[in-house]
Amino acid sequence: MTTASNEQLKTQPPEGRSLPLPPGKFGLPFIGETISFLGDPDFAKKRQQRYGPIFKTHLFGRPTVVMIGAEANRFLFSNENQYFSMSWPDSTKILLGASSLTVQTGDEHKNRRKLLSQAFQPRALTGYLSTMQNITQSYLHKWERMGTLTWYPELKKYTFDVACKFLVGTDGASDSRFGELFEDYSNGLFSIPLRLPWTRFGRALRCREQLLEKIEEIVRQRQQQPNSNEDALGIMMQAQDEDGNSLSLQELKEQVLLLLFAGHETLTSAIASFCLLLAQHPEVLATARAEQQQLGLEEPLTSEHLKQMTYLEQVLKEVLRMVPPAGGGFRETIKPCEFNGYYIPQGWAALYQILKTHEDSSVYTQPERFDPQRFAPERAEDKSKPFSHIPFGGGVRECIGKEFAKLEMKLFAALLLREYEWELLPEQNLDIVPTPLAHPRDGLQVKLRRLVG
Repeated sequence: MTTASNEQLKTQPPEGRSLPLPPGKFGLPFIGETISFLGDPDFAKKRQQRYGPIFKTHLFGRPTVVMIGAEANRFLFSNENQYFSMSWPDSTKILLGASSLTVQTGDEHKNRRKLLSQAFQPRALTGYLSTMQNITQSYLHKWERMGTLTWYPELKKYTFDVACKFLVGTDGASDSRFGELFEDYSNGLFSIPLRLPWTRFGRALRCREQLLEKIEEIVRQRQQQPNSNEDALGIMMQAQDEDGNSLSLQELKEQVLLLLFAGHETLTSAIASFCLLLAQHPEVLATARAEQQQLGLEEPLTSEHLKQMTYLEQVLKEVLRMVPPAGGGFRETIKPCEFNGYYIPQGWAALYQILKTHEDSSVYTQPERFDPQRFAPERAEDKSKPFSHIPFGGGVRECIGKEFAKLEMKLFAALLLREYEWELLPEQNLDIVPTPLAHPRDGLQVKLRRLVG
């Protein structure tokens, strides 16, 4: 039997039913529509307008079905390990590493997730709060002294410092090279995997090796010290699965690499979007600041204090709806299936769309408006359909550090609102670049000063 006939067999609908493939085009040989996908922020929007909420394309070397909307998300998330399995482009898989939680699937993923989640339990998060507040205050004071700054790269330093402290117990601010390596590493995660030294992927591969060396140094130093549960690395080093097995050195290194990436790149994006959107919507900023004044909470802030900030909670949910850090997530079709009258062949990639889900006018009133009140209890628009608000993904693969991220965002936002005002400098491009994670094109240039009175 020829390869061609094998391919034909693969794409036969199940149970003899003659269902069509989703509409769409595969684009150029091999690269498909990857270049458009990476370069055009309206890639999904244009195709959704032409083909509807489910369409086919060809990304990162494989046929791909793009699925948009809450129903599509529910179908994908609820059929994990039945029809779909976690999948990433080759560039992402190689750079994250085979031991990374994000790459693992099935029982292996389930067991590792259970083990790693110990570092993000409420008790552990509460223990992070005081030091996190000190780091945040020190950066706010630094930016106050600077006065005028490009905020996005500064926010990267801040979130990397917090991530280093709480994930591996080191001082990220004292090692600028560590942060620089992460910058080049992150830029290659979603790229065409050409192993040439001058490509994004080639540079990222070199940085990965250097980062793993640095992480190994940290792990070996920690192995010589008394056990500590004060950070994620300490918890992971002591954790054992049900059979009493600990994580190997290689797995520890790759899990730390993942947590450092996820623990600062996505947060930088989210916090920068908060700063941008509130500067653009002074009425929301005024209401959020008034809540802080009305609560009249003394510092240091506690987790109980943060729970009282209900309007700020709505603001942060709306920020993540309007500008989710990641635009979507990939799965692999491990068994042929159908959705909304279309056939999805085995072996195809499936891509769910976070931003396009958040723009659904059947769920969100005037979705183009920045309106935190849509999340107030009396409206609760996101509750009308499950999986209509998915900044952290969903199902069994929902972001493991979700509560850590929400804690850092809320603490940062509260301290900023209580003590500082900021304005956007003129003549800058504030368009959001969606890859590798959403960020303002010109880096968010601002003037920041302490509130008077």
